[in-house]
Amino acid sequence: MRAVVVPEPGGVEALQVVDVETPEPGPGEVLVRVTAAGVNRADLMQRQGFYDPPEGATHVLGLECSGDVVALGEGVSEYTVGEHVVALLSGGGYAEYVAVPVGQVAMAPRDIDLVDAAGLMEVAATVWSNVFMMAKLQHGETLLVHGGASGIGTMAIQLAKAFGARVVVTVGSEEKAAFCRDLGADLVVNYRETDFVDALDEAGLKADVILDIIGAKYLDQNVRALNTAGRLVVIGLQGGVKGELNLNRLLMKRAAVMATSLRARPTQEKAAIVSAMVAQVWPLVAEGTVRPIIHARLPLEQVRDAHQLLEDSSHTGKVLLTL
Repeated sequence: MRAVVVPEPGGVEALQVVDVETPEPGPGEVLVRVTAAGVNRADLMQRQGFYDPPEGATHVLGLECSGDVVALGEGVSEYTVGEHVVALLSGGGYAEYVAVPVGQVAMAPRDIDLVDAAGLMEVAATVWSNVFMMAKLQHGETLLVHGGASGIGTMAIQLAKAFGARVVVTVGSEEKAAFCRDLGADLVVNYRETDFVDALDEAGLKADVILDIIGAKYLDQNVRALNTAGRLVVIGLQGGVKGELNLNRLLMKRAAVMATSLRARPTQEKAAIVSAMVAQVWPLVAEGTVRPIIHARLPLEQVRDAHQLLEDSSHTGKVLLTL
């Protein structure tokens, strides 16, 4: 089958479409014929040599996909061959077939095109597990999301608004700012022009929950932006890995700093996240309140172009690879 691998870490030129053996589903696994795969920033980190797959996982890139069930491993009774599904992966999505633990598979929402559904699982699972399961965002609270026009950002805006929260986002251009406002963001801050802490202060707001993809660069500002009993969740390190934390300020606010990743979690934890997410988010997708925001759909052979879109931060929403 065709698949994308990285023989040696590097730039987009390191991505190679090669022929590899088609996987067989093991016990408790489903074999999916991939229709489309989502491209995530973690894939760029893996390509660059900074984010190795978990032990035992395939080195084929790709953390989410949509497609059809074509075979069932021993003990699997939840699905039948031919059903349309989406899957949260430890790797392997950039390929014609992928074997995935059954707990990380969900029925594709009926009212979403199967290609576009490939952009749901990673962002929905990330937002649901971090913003709602871990940080426990509540109705009436304020969520601050850095990178509001990203795949994660656009999902966070929609979900937070659907559950009655106020949403503040940071973006890097007026075009992205307008898009986020149209999507429902209450306050949009262009970080190239305005300090987001100042913008929150001017609006009379503090963040109860912050979803941060930047890391060290924003650590002090994030803590200053937090409300009393606020929760900062760090899920990315685009701005570095080491920062200075003002513990006194954190203590005075009775606030918390948490850092998580999704890919390396045990299969059972991922299954629990997928189950909770499907129960809470899929009804919103069915009624049209939440949808995947798709920037581009590119064939697998244009994987280098897909990665370049993310590197340039010129996208709004998700970039997908189609097979």
